[in-house]
Amino acid sequence: MTTSDQAVCKIRTVLIVGGGTAGWMAAAVLSKALGKQVSIRLIESDEIGAIGVGEATIPQIHHINRFLGFDENDFIRNTQASFKLGIQFNNWTRPGDSYLHAFGDIGMPLGLIPFHHYWLRARASGDKNSLWDYSINSAAAMQNRFARMERVGSSKLTGTRYAYHFDAGLYAQYLRRFAEAHGVQRSEGKIVDVALDGESGFIKTVRLENGDEIGADFFIDCSGFRGLLIEGALKAGYEDWTHWLPCDRAVAVQCEHGGVFRPYTQATAQQAGWQWRIPLQHRVGNGHVYCSQFMTDQEAKDILLRNIEGKPLADPRVIRFTTGMRNRMWVKNCVALGLASGFMEPLESTSIHLIQSAISRVVSMFPDTRFDPALIEEFNRQSRFEFERIRDFLILHYHANGRDDSDFWKECRAMSVPDALNAKVDLFRTTGRIYREHEELFTETGWLQVMLGQNITPERYHPIADALSEDQLNEFLNNIRILIERAVGPMQSHKDFITQHCAA
Repeated sequence: MTTSDQAVCKIRTVLIVGGGTAGWMAAAVLSKALGKQVSIRLIESDEIGAIGVGEATIPQIHHINRFLGFDENDFIRNTQASFKLGIQFNNWTRPGDSYLHAFGDIGMPLGLIPFHHYWLRARASGDKNSLWDYSINSAAAMQNRFARMERVGSSKLTGTRYAYHFDAGLYAQYLRRFAEAHGVQRSEGKIVDVALDGESGFIKTVRLENGDEIGADFFIDCSGFRGLLIEGALKAGYEDWTHWLPCDRAVAVQCEHGGVFRPYTQATAQQAGWQWRIPLQHRVGNGHVYCSQFMTDQEAKDILLRNIEGKPLADPRVIRFTTGMRNRMWVKNCVALGLASGFMEPLESTSIHLIQSAISRVVSMFPDTRFDPALIEEFNRQSRFEFERIRDFLILHYHANGRDDSDFWKECRAMSVPDALNAKVDLFRTTGRIYREHEELFTETGWLQVMLGQNITPERYHPIADALSEDQLNEFLNNIRILIERAVGPMQSHKDFITQHCAA
């Protein structure tokens, strides 16, 4: 193909349908990545509210913030953000139990095997130290302390790894200011019709309530659960995973600060689901995810309000959802992002990451006007792999519960689970080994913490762990605990750190 042929096939216009975090994140990243060679327009309606409960993130958000050139303190101030060192899971094995899925490494590498095999060997000999005694994030979180720390002194021990809690509405506004400064045009209005090309089936134009028709070469559907383009116009289809993840509703409410300003998210299991607590600078986000087959909306609201720490700032609102994904997230000349592409309950704070990851794939596979089917197929293959592996990680929390206090938890424990999850759990239970496949999101350390936290205990450890003498093993483990204790001791409280560096 000649240079002139390639120029003819270039995408000239992109239309993003829907704002919120998904729409404005897409607009910000594409405007930075594509520069002035592509005209980008975003349509949203002030009358259509965003879901706005995706307020906790995972550390991968640093990648997009760095790409966009955000100053971290400025970003935190403008989004009323706080820091997040991990997620505390309460009552998932049985009432009163608790563990942390801490970000970052646990222990430090030694030789060719993961750290946890040395810990498993010590535990088999009677050592009582918890796995989390070797996590700097866990130590800091449990003392409500925080510091930015790349590495612990000159040791091989990595420092804190963190994400954020922030106001999703303020984050969307922050992204919008960036996108508009980079040339993105915004149109206000509701879409009432989508016109398809009679021959190709591609989307040609969308028509607004005021009669305006807007066309583009490439469409990005960020219209939320409705999937106005991907489903309403292109009939992508939806794969329902409720048989594995049975919660289908959430009730959410914001409240005043009334307790400790924690540097971590909390996910507390309830009778037929779980409750989140997300501390921001100016308020706390709360929600109760539940299964309507086992609980009424009113019961869910009552449980939520009984378990918040401050005065409610509004009436609780109910959100209905179906966990799953579109059969295809890219169809013809349209890609779906965010809730339009599928829904994962926010148990591991993956919602915003899934938007970010999909946008990264859009940039990597940015098409021309021929919309090569092989490119679209690869996008959909990678998207499905990512969704399915996150799905399996969420199922693990439900399936590996030890609760006998409700039919909901008994059914979750008894259900059959995907083969890939079964294989991962069986391998860990028998050998202590965990392998991360391709580019799946959750690391070996994440799987390790949830499986151990929910009482899946390996029968043995890696034989190479026996290469150390008992004295060498004890010295190795003691040194790590001492390093962590010395690193966390001088840290400021989470509240004081924000006050000094990035208060809104």
